[in-house]
Amino acid sequence: MAEDVFKKIISHCKEYGFVFPSSDIYDGLGAVYDYGQNGVELKNNIKQYWWQSMVLLHDNIVGIDSAIFMHPTIWKASGHVDAFNDPLIDNRDSKKRYRADVLIEDQLAKYDEKIQKEVAKARKRFGEAFDEAMFCQTNPRVQEHIKKRDALHERFAAAMNAGDLAELKQIIIDEEIVCPISGTRNWTDVRQFNLMFKTEMGSTAEGASTIYLRPETAQGIFVNYLNVQKTGRMKIPFGIAQIGKAFRNEIVARQFIFRMREFEQMEMQFFVKPGTEMEWFNKWKELRMKWHQALGFGAENYRFHDHEKLAHYANAATDIEFHMPFGFKEVEGIHSRTDFDLKQHEKFSGRSIKYFDPETNESYTPYDIETSIGVDRMFLSIMCHAYTEEQLEGGDTRVVLKLPAALAPTKLAILPLVRKDGLPEKAREIMDELKFHFNCKYEEKDTIGKRYRRQDAVGTPYCITVDHDTLSDGTVTLRDRDTMEQQRVSIEQLRSLIEEKVSLTSLLKKLV
Repeated sequence: MAEDVFKKIISHCKEYGFVFPSSDIYDGLGAVYDYGQNGVELKNNIKQYWWQSMVLLHDNIVGIDSAIFMHPTIWKASGHVDAFNDPLIDNRDSKKRYRADVLIEDQLAKYDEKIQKEVAKARKRFGEAFDEAMFCQTNPRVQEHIKKRDALHERFAAAMNAGDLAELKQIIIDEEIVCPISGTRNWTDVRQFNLMFKTEMGSTAEGASTIYLRPETAQGIFVNYLNVQKTGRMKIPFGIAQIGKAFRNEIVARQFIFRMREFEQMEMQFFVKPGTEMEWFNKWKELRMKWHQALGFGAENYRFHDHEKLAHYANAATDIEFHMPFGFKEVEGIHSRTDFDLKQHEKFSGRSIKYFDPETNESYTPYDIETSIGVDRMFLSIMCHAYTEEQLEGGDTRVVLKLPAALAPTKLAILPLVRKDGLPEKAREIMDELKFHFNCKYEEKDTIGKRYRRQDAVGTPYCITVDHDTLSDGTVTLRDRDTMEQQRVSIEQLRSLIEEKVSLTSLLKKLV
């Protein structure tokens, strides 16, 4: 069922100008997508919401925009050249390649699904008297599933932490995990694969040097940390925010725009005094969850997932996961990266980038708290929650995108009832006034009902209909997307009524 809904969302994205397969007329390019006319507006609004929540609401956070091409030694210092690998396994029959860790995570999810099915059946049987916790503790089938899941989880975590590729393969064999394409268990050994894209820079083949497309935007912040600190006269604690493209040669790119080879990140590195990092880590966990929940998607659709295996640079890490149609999936990571990155760049560059604290009269390397969110994953989570199929009175149905009004691509559709009698001219006049304040769309083709449906499908929060009464009394019909309720309002009221609901300010005020 959830899989069918996800397919509908993907189809809807293409049909209504949100996301297209890249190079579509050439049959596409694997795991690369283009954002259409509505998609780019939604994406820009997401980025603006994040950017303003960082640099507008915090006087100690500033932004930068670093280059995609960077000195190759940066990636040696960061550990990406030696350690940025995925464990891959091939199925000999289908010739398909998979990430070993993802196959095992999917198996863990299957145990969770079995548990939830038993719980759902019992809830249906016992009704309001159902005690889920007691049922899970006493039901033999559920207990068996929990036992198998926990044993697999423990074994998987140990293998990942130890980097034991042979054990990962053995887990796949022992769990009888089959290839989704061939249905067989004819697996190769697990091996590591580096995810960075290489290219060459230089005017001649002989003089060209190997460089990389950046696999993350964070390093651009770290190598500019001292530039920003000195020119901005920044005092610890302070943060540097950045939005930018990153590139990873994902072998197992899947689930539409959830995992792509070219993607966009919104990252903020927050530099703190050593010893205070856990306090700030917890503070940023709280702030970032608040940012997500301000969109009104329901607290039950979010959860923290603490990392079993910490990256080599971290002393604490958690993900904010959102309930997608294909399960709870990561949309944002929050990491305490310690002083690893700055110390590595100091070591490899041979330059001092310590912070001098004028209050304590000492120099030290700051610790760093990172918040990193994928723009594309955020986009997908919003689309998944917003996509709604509704049954209407009289047997009709409608597809509506219940996007947060502040993020919607178009805020207001202006619709003349008919294409004559001066109504199009009056509608254009209203649009010419309001287009300076928010994104408006003018549409006059088809019946008013069909136009409403089209605007519902792209998530436009409000429509106004200009009719013959408009010419005499200066009022229009204002229609609400979610309730479909209509009210008569004066043209003079439109800007203040709509702007209050659709401005980013309304969202940002929930954060302070």
